[in-house]
Amino acid sequence: MVSPTPLGRPVSPGAPRPHLVFTDPAGRRRTTPARFGRASRRDPALPQQIRNGLLDDQGQQCVQVFLSAADAAHPAARALLDTEAGTALHLGRTLENTPYAPLFPTVIGYELDTTEPFLLYAAPRGTAAGRTHVMSASDQRVFARDLALALCLLDARGLVPRGISPATVLWDGTSVQLWGLEGVARAGRLRTPWGRAPFASPEQRRGEGLVDSRDAVWSAAQVLYQLVTGHPGPADRAPADLDRHRVLAGTLPRAFAPAAAGRPTPGSLLELLAPEEARRLRSAAPGDGTRPHQEAFARALEAKRRAPAPAEDTAGGASDGRAPGEVLCPYCLEGIQFDPGKLYVTDDQMLYRSLDLSRIGNPVRRDDIMRGAVQQCTADPDFPEHHIPVPYLTHGRPLTVAMIGQSSTGKSHLLTQMIAEITDGGLERYGVGWQSVNPEQHSRFVREQVQPLRSGKVLDHTSGLGRDGFARFVESLLLTDARGRVRPVAFFDLGGEDLVRTDGALRFLLGIDALVFVVDPALALPLPQLDEVRERWGTEVDRDGDAAFGTVLDRLPRTGPYLETPAAMVLGKSDLLRFQPPVDRWLGEEPPAAVGPDQFLEESGDVYALLRQHAGAAWLRPFDAFRRCTLHIASATGGRESQGRYPAGTGPRRVLEPLVSLLAMHGIIEAPGSAASFGVGREAQ
Repeated sequence: MVSPTPLGRPVSPGAPRPHLVFTDPAGRRRTTPARFGRASRRDPALPQQIRNGLLDDQGQQCVQVFLSAADAAHPAARALLDTEAGTALHLGRTLENTPYAPLFPTVIGYELDTTEPFLLYAAPRGTAAGRTHVMSASDQRVFARDLALALCLLDARGLVPRGISPATVLWDGTSVQLWGLEGVARAGRLRTPWGRAPFASPEQRRGEGLVDSRDAVWSAAQVLYQLVTGHPGPADRAPADLDRHRVLAGTLPRAFAPAAAGRPTPGSLLELLAPEEARRLRSAAPGDGTRPHQEAFARALEAKRRAPAPAEDTAGGASDGRAPGEVLCPYCLEGIQFDPGKLYVTDDQMLYRSLDLSRIGNPVRRDDIMRGAVQQCTADPDFPEHHIPVPYLTHGRPLTVAMIGQSSTGKSHLLTQMIAEITDGGLERYGVGWQSVNPEQHSRFVREQVQPLRSGKVLDHTSGLGRDGFARFVESLLLTDARGRVRPVAFFDLGGEDLVRTDGALRFLLGIDALVFVVDPALALPLPQLDEVRERWGTEVDRDGDAAFGTVLDRLPRTGPYLETPAAMVLGKSDLLRFQPPVDRWLGEEPPAAVGPDQFLEESGDVYALLRQHAGAAWLRPFDAFRRCTLHIASATGGRESQGRYPAGTGPRRVLEPLVSLLAMHGIIEAPGSAASFGVGREAQ
C-alpha cells in the first residue's frame, strides 16, 4: 500500500492524489485516490488513531482507524484492530439488508497485514451521546431501545461490547449507532481489566471472572443515566435518584447491580423497554446456509460408527514388518536397532569419537552421556553417513507423525510452530512434558527454524526430502505422559505428490502412526478474498483436491471400509480467512483445558461444512477415508507475509490442536474412554 498523505499534511492543490489499496467487505481488492485530514487518538488509553478522509473515485466520505508503524509493532495493538475489523465485518455480513444494520458502523474496507494497518468506515451517523445536551423523553426512550437492541444483536452472536461509553454511542436525532467495537470480547472468556469507571462494570474493570453479556448492560445503563441526568453515576452501585426520572425508574434499577448475575440480560432489558421490538427481533433470526453440510457431516459420522471395526484395532497404524526392538531410521527410512557397540559422542571440534560405555561405571553419568550420544546407522550402505540420537532408540517404538500436502500449503511453518509450542510448554495443561531427543540437534532446529520464523522471516520451501524424495525428517522429541511413560515422537514433512511406487515408500507409509493433512485455502476455496493471494502466488483453485492427499491415500492398504491410522485435517493459513465464518470464531477460541471424546466434534463439523460448501468432496477425501479423523482451523503466522517477512512477527493460533487430537487417540494425552474410541468417527466406549 502506498501511504496516503503524511499525518496532518494537506495535499497541495493540483498535486496527484496518493492511492489507497485495500480489501472491501466482499473480499475484492480496491484501489482509489484518497486524501485524509489530521489524525487524533480515538481514546487516549488505546493505540488506534482516527482521521476523516475522502475516497476520490466515488467522492465517498470515510473515517480511517489505523495504527502507526510504531504502534503496529506491538501484537496487542494489532489484535485490537483485528478484533474491531472482525466484529464490524461480521455484523455487516449478518445484518446486511436488515433494518438493524444502521445500528453499527459500515465497513468500506481494510488492510491489516501491512506496516501501518487500517480499517475504513463510512462516515459516522450522528453525534456522541456525551455531547447531546437536550433530549425529549420520547427520544430518550428510542435511544434506550436502540442501545438495548444493539446489545441483543451482539449477544446473539456471543459478543460483548466492553467499550460502551458516551463517546461510543452516537445519536442522529432518530436512532443510535454503536461504535467502540475494538473492545468486543467473546462471552465466556476470562475477563481482563478493561474500561474506566463508571461506564465499565466493576468486575470488568477488575478483570475478574468470565465475560458476560450483562457487563454491557451495566455500561448501557450508565450511558443512559448520564444522558438523562447530565452527570455520571456511581462507579459501583445504582444511583440514588433513579426514581426522579421516569425513563429510568421502571427499567434500570437492576442494571446497576454490583455483580453481573444480578443484572438483566440484554434480551430481558429489551423486553422491558420495547417488548414489540423484542418479539420482532426473535422472529427475524436468519437461516443457516451451512445446515445441509452439517447434516452431511452427521451422516458421515453415523456411517463410520455403524461400519464394522477390524478384528484387531491398530491404533498405532498397520504392521510394517519390522522386527521387535527395531525402529524406523528417520533419515534413510530403514529399520535400525540399538547397538551399544556403534555409539559416538562429539568432541570440542564437533567431530565424532567412539563411545565406550564399559569404562563408565556411574549409572547417573552413564545416562547423561547416553542422552547426548548418537549411533551410526548402517542399515543402508548406499545412503550417506548419518547418526541417530540414542534416546530415539531406547524408549520404545517412536510415534511417527507425517505432515502431508503440497509444498505451497505452509506445512513447514505449521510444523515449526507446532514443535515450538510444545517446547514452550503447550502440552503441560494435558499432563504431558517434553525433552529434546538430542540437545544439539534441537538447538540447531530452534536456531535455524523457530527463531527466524518468530522474528518474522518467511522460511524457505523444504527440498531434498529423503532418499526416495518423499519424506523429510524434521525433529523428534521425548514426550512424558501423566503416568510417567516416555515415548519418542518423530515429525516428518511428507511430499506426497512426489511419492513413487517403491517398496521403501510403502514401508514408510505403513509405519506412520498419525497423519496430518494440511489444506491450502487458496487451492481449495474459491472465495474472493483469496483471489489476490492466488494471483500473487500464481495458483488456481483445484476442484480435484490436493494431489498429495490422493497419492498417500492410494498407497495405504485397507482391510475394511476405513483406514485405522489416526488422522487430522488442518485448514492451514487460516489467517487469510480470519473474518470468514466459521474461521473467525475458531481462530479466537482458547485451547481446551481438558480433552474428551467430543472435544473437537463441533470444530470438525464446522470445517467439514466449510470445505463441503465451497471446496467440494475431493478435499474431504482424508476424512472419508479414515475411521478417526478430526478437522481443525489453524494459522502458523497470524497474518500475511509482505516482501519475505511478516510485518509484526508471527503469532501462531491453534497450531497444537491437531496434535492434541492425535496424541489423545494414541493415549499419550488422557481422555475419557479408551484411546481407540477418541476422535471424530467413533463412539465413546
